[in-house]
Amino acid sequence: MPPNLVSATLRRGLFTRVVGKRLLFFQEISSTMDEASRQARAGSDEGLVVVAEVQSAGRGRLGRNWVSSPGNLYFSVLFRPAMPVLPMISILAGVAIVRSIRTCTGLDPRIKWPNDVMLQGKKVAGILVETAVQGDRVDHAVLGIGINIDLDLDSLGDIQDFTTNLNVALGSPVSREDLLRQLLHDLDALYHQATQGVAVLPEWRPLLNTIGQRVQTYGRTPSHTGVAEDVDDLGNLLLRLDDGSLVTLTAGDVSLTHPNREDSHA
Repeated sequence: MPPNLVSATLRRGLFTRVVGKRLLFFQEISSTMDEASRQARAGSDEGLVVVAEVQSAGRGRLGRNWVSSPGNLYFSVLFRPAMPVLPMISILAGVAIVRSIRTCTGLDPRIKWPNDVMLQGKKVAGILVETAVQGDRVDHAVLGIGINIDLDLDSLGDIQDFTTNLNVALGSPVSREDLLRQLLHDLDALYHQATQGVAVLPEWRPLLNTIGQRVQTYGRTPSHTGVAEDVDDLGNLLLRLDDGSLVTLTAGDVSLTHPNREDSHA
């Protein structure tokens, strides 16, 4: 029997401070997010990574379904950050995904605010962060990442025009093991920097392809239309409305593309 994704990844070495101290692999699971949250409540140390070949109930932002077929990357990481680091988890994850794809493929992804990783204008990866906060203390944060590597685009119906995978974008097969190992290294390095007070925003902001674009928000009342002017120090989007006023939008209550384009990939 060939080695599973985790053992194949570890075979060539994983040298990290926190991320990947413990790795769990499931051939099939309902959701890596759910398992990582369960492990968190059971007292697992931060750095736990839960990897699955297939998810039967994978999810993305705003409760959307995440199609989770074999041949791609689906994993969640458990963090126990200090409160000032918490808003940076999603941001550093986006930077780590871009770094790792560049390193392993030579491709040049961009980020559609708040957390969609894009190649050639199409979505290739998504990020989800769920947190448990008690008062002014973070109990834990679970970061979920899904990357399309060999996703069957023809099976996606209407959203296939807005989705891609790495094999298609590169024109040749991408090693999941190499990508997972590189991504865990990059996540670990960026998380360590964040805990030391090193800002990740200067690297994240130039990756945003949303800045300067005219966008419409969804998922909030009233909706807004305007130009994405900038992001603030917490990664919130600063939207200049047509009347000249400035609105601050958080990642939790806005989508910048029409919802029917993101039904299966958040």
